[in-house]
Amino acid sequence: MAVLHSAPKIASHEGVIDRIAETISVWLIDAREAYGELIFTVRRDDIERVLRVLRDDHAYQQLMEIAGADYPSRPERFEVVYMLLSLTKNHRIIVKCSTDEATPVPTVTTLWPNAGWLEREVFDMFGVTFAGNPDLRRILTDYGFEGHPFRKDFPMTGYTELRYSEDEKRVVYEPVDLAQDMRTFDFLSPWEGAEYQLPGDEKAQQPPLADEKKPPVKDPKVTEKPADTGAGPKADEKAAEGTAANPPKLKDGNGAPGAPDATEDSPDRAPAKSNVRDTKDATKPEGGDE
Repeated sequence: MAVLHSAPKIASHEGVIDRIAETISVWLIDAREAYGELIFTVRRDDIERVLRVLRDDHAYQQLMEIAGADYPSRPERFEVVYMLLSLTKNHRIIVKCSTDEATPVPTVTTLWPNAGWLEREVFDMFGVTFAGNPDLRRILTDYGFEGHPFRKDFPMTGYTELRYSEDEKRVVYEPVDLAQDMRTFDFLSPWEGAEYQLPGDEKAQQPPLADEKKPPVKDPKVTEKPADTGAGPKADEKAAEGTAANPPKLKDGNGAPGAPDATEDSPDRAPAKSNVRDTKDATKPEGGDE
């Protein structure tokens, strides 16, 4: 049995910008399509009114997210981005407004209760305040945290660090104390290496590349006479010994060259004059035959 749904699987953007822009034209600054999304930029003071019209008249029932963005070069450096979802149309849109560090944005907790937590997150990360939020406190960082981490001018190491003190038996906050300056980074590829020279690198001798021309040798080693190489008639005569054409010389025609002289024959020694008996008689006991 086939089940029919009121919302299509893929919603089309066709005609959506014109229909919404006509309704909120009084508060609308810009409407465009970018990266597959429909983006509406409205005036900051009218953001609550615009989102109410989108919820009630265009069926964007859910507030999915509130995000922040920081553009320090702009007079109003912060953008607050609202992402809405229509369950009946299966369609999403994005609504933006901008503000500075001092001007608050109207809260939309009057439209969606979950906006309270989402506005707290933007306040914690960027420092944007929301007028009318009943509980605008930090939500991701600690209560004693200073600064807003997602601002582009926030240092990467922060200003303070915390640790547990065994002496005081509590968490204490201290200024960041780094052994080296961690606020400057070299984001070059590790395969290419840094452009600057590390201590000790000046001692390393880099071998020349294959296509580089090697510098000429100041004092080349040359052989001007045969004696420099060890060659000559004596060396040739020594090398020729032991070959078939010049066999090695034998001493007296006998034996190998350098062999010692043969030992002369000598007469047998006379028997020793001592009280020595045959082994058989020597092993007999003195008492006589057994």
